Amino acid sequence: MTDEKRRSTGYHMGAVDTVISVDDVNEQARQMAEPVELSKIAGLANNDPFVQIDGLRAGYGKMEILHDINLQVAKGQSLCLIGPNGAGKSTILHSIFGFTNIFGGSITVGDAGMRKDVTNLSPNQKLKEAGIAYILQDKSVFPGMTVEENLWMGGYLMETQEEAKQAAERVFDKYDRLAQRRKHQAKVLSGGERRLLEISRALVMNPDVLLVDEPSIGLEPRFIDMVFEILDDLQHGDGKTIIMVEQNAKKGLEFADIGYVLVSGELAIAGKGDELLENPEVGRLFLGG
Repeated sequence: MTDEKRRSTGYHMGAVDTVISVDDVNEQARQMAEPVELSKIAGLANNDPFVQIDGLRAGYGKMEILHDINLQVAKGQSLCLIGPNGAGKSTILHSIFGFTNIFGGSITVGDAGMRKDVTNLSPNQKLKEAGIAYILQDKSVFPGMTVEENLWMGGYLMETQEEAKQAAERVFDKYDRLAQRRKHQAKVLSGGERRLLEISRALVMNPDVLLVDEPSIGLEPRFIDMVFEILDDLQHGDGKTIIMVEQNAKKGLEFADIGYVLVSGELAIAGKGDELLENPEVGRLFLGG
């Protein structure tokens, strides 16, 4: 077999000379793990967290996936979670939004002095009372509904339908691309437009925190850039706090202020996004270099 034929893609970016199994990635990632002090986690969030997780143990049914997880993100910051498949990345998002069983620890949201314990709130309560919105992976729009109707659905927790419609108009004012397609059924939108609709639907309730699960999944490169530009505007223009899971680790770390590497439900490495991009071990295992 030639050298060229032996080459295989790495963690969704670049190329490596040999195929690394998920078990191998987990083992090598465990070996590169370093103790992450609470002081470092706090420092990355400018010692002023808006979203804070302390000693979280969570999972599904009776199975514990997350083991003593600590996390802090400041208001208007972004955090990208990377790691091998099954590391618990999406489980962190699910736990913040109320989709898991919490076995221990706490989740709080808000400014200092006004922080709210949201650990055991339902997803509806977290959206309406704590300003936390979850943007699902691809294919969460209602294809048979119009763009306009999809946005109205984003305001399902509002007191009246009229409030939801007014909120949808504010989204249309922000995104003319959607406004031009308001009467089109969602199923005719391009992949990038559908992702924009998914993000926009979450904005109808005007949340402070956006939990974004795999924003680039299934998209062509030109649409991936568009989606990250939208997220960048939401963070830096509108002051949203963003916590994301992104398998395109290079793209996610380029975007995010903070990066966490998760391994087997534990925090292995934490640092600034650009620092993790320059970490040779992170690069070898997750960036294809």
